[in-house]
Amino acid sequence: MDGEKPTVFMRNLHATPKKIVKGEGCYLWDDSGKQYLDAASGVAVASIGHGVKEVAEAMMKQAMTVNFVHGGRVTVGIRDELAGRLIALTPEGMDHVFFCCGGSEATESALKMARQYHVERGNLGKYKVVARWRSYHGNTVGALAMSGRPSWRNLYAPYILDFPHIVPATCYRCPFDREYPECEVKCAWDLERVIKHEGEENISAFIAEPIIGTTATACAPPKEYYSIIRDICDKYDVLMIMDEVITGIGRTGKNFGIDHYDVTPDIIAAAKGMSGGYAPIGAVIAHNDVFDTFYNGSGLFHHSFTFSGNPISCAAGNAVLKYISDHGLIERSAVIGAKLLDALKERFQDHPAVGDIRGTGLLLGMEFVKDKATKEPYPADVKFSDKLAANAFDKGLLVVGGVRGTVDSIVGDHIQITPPYVLTEAQIEELVDKLDMALQETMNELETGMTGGNYGGGK
Repeated sequence: MDGEKPTVFMRNLHATPKKIVKGEGCYLWDDSGKQYLDAASGVAVASIGHGVKEVAEAMMKQAMTVNFVHGGRVTVGIRDELAGRLIALTPEGMDHVFFCCGGSEATESALKMARQYHVERGNLGKYKVVARWRSYHGNTVGALAMSGRPSWRNLYAPYILDFPHIVPATCYRCPFDREYPECEVKCAWDLERVIKHEGEENISAFIAEPIIGTTATACAPPKEYYSIIRDICDKYDVLMIMDEVITGIGRTGKNFGIDHYDVTPDIIAAAKGMSGGYAPIGAVIAHNDVFDTFYNGSGLFHHSFTFSGNPISCAAGNAVLKYISDHGLIERSAVIGAKLLDALKERFQDHPAVGDIRGTGLLLGMEFVKDKATKEPYPADVKFSDKLAANAFDKGLLVVGGVRGTVDSIVGDHIQITPPYVLTEAQIEELVDKLDMALQETMNELETGMTGGNYGGGK
């Protein structure tokens, strides 16, 4: 590859990525035989680990039976089976599933579902979706319009609808510079302010990651946050959409992230861990009230994808959900995640560059600062989390790094730690040790002005 232009149009055209040839459990191996502990799960995808035989066999069996059907005239049983498994995990009253191929398609579909829901009820003006800054909802144009991640939006600004955003729910960096609970959860009440400003007749939905994903990893709102949001949505006839693309299917130690708050949304978008990375799939799960509006109205959802409910993808998802259930992996995610969080805090809590260590289940984040007392971040051009992820990669540890803009969408560094649910206690020790070495090397590089690592990542 040296000196040659790549044939694959990758995100980083100058990267020389390692070629992975094998995966098993929480480990990956490259073509040189080097082993990596996958503490990223491919950005929170490989929920049950790599190389699970039962999933591969289920996909092959389906491929040998019916590999593809499309349209409203035919279906396959595996779709209904997967839908049933999903519904069994959701809050009560959410009994209808629309399938798609991934997270961006799921949130985009939710946007359209919310729009048509209001049209079916005669509210033709409701189309805007309110989201939060420091959020990410996908890379299609509608999903980007909802996202609050300027570094990914700015290039495509001419195509993006002017959707409103509210302040993020990030207690470590409270947008109102207050402490909980004296803050009175002002970040939630900001939704009512924006709805009034934009006009309730224009707002169709509010969308949020119940616990923030990659953009401000593992920031969890206060316990009252979503009950306040739910009440505001009900007051102004606004649908509540939960983006559970990362947090869903056990990543946070419960079925869905919103379950930590005992609130039922109107729509859930799911993907990633739903198939564990074995096949592309996503889903939109609708509350009965939403579905019945369509069913008793036009009877049509004006939206679809060619590969919606692809039988092989559904077989993969069904096998993954069965595997999760059979092995108690959602409960395990809660237990092993708490142990990992304790280990990270024990090792790094007093480190001068570590500002915050947070997590729920196996969605964990570490935020880095130049000054621990003032929470001053490193300058953006330092690329602290890029360097850390590169050094970790060189030591055989995969974490999600290169995530900048945690503070104000420009500065602020953190890493995301999202290993498979099958992580062991021995692997926790390995993870923490390798991360410790990588952090030490990163600090040394900053002191000497050196750069290092060959990690091709960056968000």
